[in-house]
Amino acid sequence: MSDLLESSCGQCLVRLVSRGNAIIAELLRLSEVVPQVFRLDTKSDQTKYSDVISDFSYFKICDSYDNRIESNPQLLDRDEEFRENYIEILTRFYLVFESVHRFTVDINRFIDDLEEGVYIQQTLEAVLLDNDGKQLLSEALYLCGAMLLVVDHRIDGLVRERILVSYYRYSAQRATSDSNIDDVCNLLRSTGYTPSGKRPLNYPEDYFKRAQIRPILVSLVIGRMRSDDIYNQSGAYPQPQHRSVALATQAVMLFTALYFSSDILHNESATMREIVDKFFADNWVISVYMGIVVNLVEEWEPYKAAKLALNNTIDPKNIKHHSNRHHEKIVKLLPQLQQLLKEGALTEDVVLDNVSKLMNIIRECNVTLRWLTLHTCYHNISEANSIVSKKCKQLKDLVIAESKYDPLLVFQLLLNTAEFELKIKEMYRQLLNDKLGKWHFCKKESFERIKELAEVFSGNKPLTRVEKNANLEQWLTEMSKQIDGLTFDETNATNRKTIQLIQALEEVQEFHQLESNLQVRQFLNDSQKLLHCMIKTHNIKEDVLITLQIVGDLSYAWKIIDTSFTRYMQSGIKRDPTLVIKLRATFLKLASALDMPLLRINQASSPDLVSVSQYYSSELVSYVRKVLHIIPETMFSLMARIIELQTNRIKELPTRLMKDQLKAYSQLEERHEVAKLTHSISVFTEGILAMKTTLVGIIQIDPKRLLEDGIRRELVIQTANALHRGLVFNAKARTSELVPKLKALAQVMDGFRRSFEYIQDYVCIYGLKMWQQEVSRIVNYNVEQECNAFMRHKVLDWQSVYQSKSIPIPKFLPLDPYSVNFIGRLARELLRMTDPKTTIYVHSMSTWFDNKTHIEVVDSKLFPLMMKSIGTAGINGLDRLISFMIVTEIQSILQYIDRHFTKDKVWQQMLLDINENLEAIDGKITATHFTRIFGTALTKATKPLPVVFDAIARIGQMQIIRCNIGHELNTSCKFQSRHLANALQTLNQAILCDLEHHCNTSEKSFLKEDTPLLFELTNYLEWTGISDPISKIYITSRVPPYLELISFLLTITQMGKFVYIKAINGLTAKKGSDHSDGLPFVLGMITFLRQFHEKTTHQFIAHCSQYVCAQTEIQTALSSPKVTEISSEAYNTLEFLDHFIRFAGLQRKLVVQNIPDFVFDQFHSIPNPIK
Repeated sequence: MSDLLESSCGQCLVRLVSRGNAIIAELLRLSEVVPQVFRLDTKSDQTKYSDVISDFSYFKICDSYDNRIESNPQLLDRDEEFRENYIEILTRFYLVFESVHRFTVDINRFIDDLEEGVYIQQTLEAVLLDNDGKQLLSEALYLCGAMLLVVDHRIDGLVRERILVSYYRYSAQRATSDSNIDDVCNLLRSTGYTPSGKRPLNYPEDYFKRAQIRPILVSLVIGRMRSDDIYNQSGAYPQPQHRSVALATQAVMLFTALYFSSDILHNESATMREIVDKFFADNWVISVYMGIVVNLVEEWEPYKAAKLALNNTIDPKNIKHHSNRHHEKIVKLLPQLQQLLKEGALTEDVVLDNVSKLMNIIRECNVTLRWLTLHTCYHNISEANSIVSKKCKQLKDLVIAESKYDPLLVFQLLLNTAEFELKIKEMYRQLLNDKLGKWHFCKKESFERIKELAEVFSGNKPLTRVEKNANLEQWLTEMSKQIDGLTFDETNATNRKTIQLIQALEEVQEFHQLESNLQVRQFLNDSQKLLHCMIKTHNIKEDVLITLQIVGDLSYAWKIIDTSFTRYMQSGIKRDPTLVIKLRATFLKLASALDMPLLRINQASSPDLVSVSQYYSSELVSYVRKVLHIIPETMFSLMARIIELQTNRIKELPTRLMKDQLKAYSQLEERHEVAKLTHSISVFTEGILAMKTTLVGIIQIDPKRLLEDGIRRELVIQTANALHRGLVFNAKARTSELVPKLKALAQVMDGFRRSFEYIQDYVCIYGLKMWQQEVSRIVNYNVEQECNAFMRHKVLDWQSVYQSKSIPIPKFLPLDPYSVNFIGRLARELLRMTDPKTTIYVHSMSTWFDNKTHIEVVDSKLFPLMMKSIGTAGINGLDRLISFMIVTEIQSILQYIDRHFTKDKVWQQMLLDINENLEAIDGKITATHFTRIFGTALTKATKPLPVVFDAIARIGQMQIIRCNIGHELNTSCKFQSRHLANALQTLNQAILCDLEHHCNTSEKSFLKEDTPLLFELTNYLEWTGISDPISKIYITSRVPPYLELISFLLTITQMGKFVYIKAINGLTAKKGSDHSDGLPFVLGMITFLRQFHEKTTHQFIAHCSQYVCAQTEIQTALSSPKVTEISSEAYNTLEFLDHFIRFAGLQRKLVVQNIPDFVFDQFHSIPNPIK
């Protein structure tokens, strides 16, 4: 570490550069989760949110804009809802935008501190003379420009403005004195740039000027980068033709820095010529930051000096020369690599003897790969300037033609280079680790051989035809002592001495004519080889690995590898699944891109290291998943054929089979095809499992987990598509498509399940578990998104616990104006079919009939069919969605009552008078009192109450559906999981008994206050249908004034429209034009009143009971004493009360307190006046 890095000045600069890399990582991360609503792309978003989302035009009319929202209750409510939903993500965006601004401020402050002498003995010039100092200052300026470009390229200008304005409006920060939100807005206001649009005038130099970076820094940094090799890369690329690659990183930094000093680009022709000749003599397409590719022909088009200087580079002769050179290289290198990659070709001795040659091959491969990949890749070129775009296309076509570009050859070069590099790296790293041990082993072996030879010439140790020679014995003994005296630490001295020993051994053979004795010569040759090996082992240095890391950099292809090579990777895997093993090396090579952003973060010991590493590693792992997804994709295409065979072609074997039917059921050809397809699937599985566990960045890739996730992902895609396509309904169809669609979907889902069950053993997965988990996740996610329409605080896509980046659930565009996805369409189709205005529900048959034709519309078989098609998770999700719909209906009723009754002075006075009159007569309504007390109210109620009646009926309709769903869930659970059903039932009863005992006595309950047991048990009970929807509390709300009277008025105004039908034992519409059904109204009223204190329900029942008595009294006065009948209103009200207390689980005494017991028991035997 240099002196500068150890000083406070250097540490401050390292922290600054580290923060710059972390800011860009956060910008890239957030650019992927920009809320779609801020784009205002869809008509629904524009209609709903255009009044509460604004760009910077807001600042000109902020007072009138805010007043308009505050004066409109609907807009104010929508604005508040929007704030609650998006303030969290808005805060994250603002913090990163503020970090960009703070970074520019901190650069300038650092320069000012240097100039003012805050850092002792350090000046700007002195820092730039230091090797680390000039690197860090150049990086700081480069990162400032890079983050501005990333912001503008990844987050649209108008979107940025809307985000900033929304944050400004919703955040309290604007009121603080130290807020710099104005400066942030000024820096990041829209530039007018769009990727496919016309380039704005003076872009991006005017944009960069907003940062107000000190001109002295820009000038000195550009000057230093022009003249120096600031990263000393020439050592890694010694050959002159590789200079542009050696200076590639510096060239990108210089390209970015020049926008801070656009005068050079416009007017300084000599300077630009020097820059182009040094950095861009043979390349004009560069990677700015982590794969963001730019074409200098397009970028420098508006700048006179830069455009002129680039002419030599893009001259057709120059392009042809370089294209031909790289074509020759690729033709030469591919056979070389293939030869070297053969089994046994690369050994330790080969690597030690030919390190320099092997490194040259790796350099040539990477240089060729870089040039061809960048200059033939696809990148966004604005079509607005047709001349420039045409020129860029012509240059690309010329490169492709002259280099005889074959993407498969380039892909093969990438694969072989990555594999070769990995082998060399692993082998050399092993040599480096074994360096000391191997050197000592060679020393020991050579010492022992020379010593043994000395003993031979002493005559003590016999060897065939070797005479005693005292001189040779003495000389060899001395040589062995010399070898034994060699030390590992003194590298240069030891190597010189070793070379002298080798020469001495060669000379001794000549002087003493020892060549004739093969055994002696063999001893001497082996000793020489061992000494040579010691020298080579001593020369193993880490510099080779560092050079390999530099030369093998693939960060320029971070993004373009996807567009250029993914399809070839996938087609190769499809042909030969074992290609995955080779691709592992490519993925590891691509991981080298992480070194650049993480180097300084690690150097600064920044806490951002983990999050930045996690982001880039997860991006790389996502790419690996994308490439390898072809395996599960192909597996599922093969499984589709298996599904078709098993579902439609192969007959299921009966329990007993007659001998003469054996041939018919054998179906040998079909079963052979299934076996063949199964084998193909297992081959693909073996291919991915052959890949070793690999550490990519900081994330370890386990091939088994990768395979499982890939299968899950494809399963999710296929299942979500089946649900999306299968549950689409025509709302205008006379006969519902629900049943046939559910049957078709059930067949598809059953095919998926059966094939999964069949294939699980061949791919080593838990098929049933995976199937249940993923189907459940799909349903829960879609229910959550559908329920957002009923919730104020919405769950955004990136907040959902069911959504996953590695196994994403597809999100489809809505197919109708009301539903977001399939679960909403299914619920609304079911509600349309069972609409109480068009159907009659017969409780004893659990069936809906058409109220005109009396034809069966929906029967009890529908819910088992739904269980088969969408499973337990599906109908449980449907149940939850309907619960949200019930909540919405109850809330709408309360709002309507509040608007038309509570806030209406006439109604309030009328209800007050009724209440006072009832109190005066002690609540006992007689025939005399009824007309006087309720006459006016009944007349006035005919207009507003039908709206409430419709909503109550809809609630009852949904409750009926929920009861049927619960019954199906419970029945299924008892059949398939009897022990679970019994255990849950027992536990539920035990807890209820304990809670009841706790409420009635002072004894402490065994349940703790913070126990999750109740929440988890409730979830289990919902899934198994052990619940009563009618007794649920859906909302908590204050009781509107006189609610029992309003409910009573609603009931008695509707009773005249019903008639009791004995065949169905229930009320139904008297006239076809009334469009009403009795049971939904009863259940709706129970549910509605259940949301409030039981006192309200008791008062409502009392009023209805007294109404029956009053009506009976009136009828008795009008009728003959011999005729025993009651009015239709009284009869219907008795029927209503009978159903009400039965379904609500209330005691009969609530009714018989006001109605004689025998009347309530025997009223069915009394003639009904209207049949």
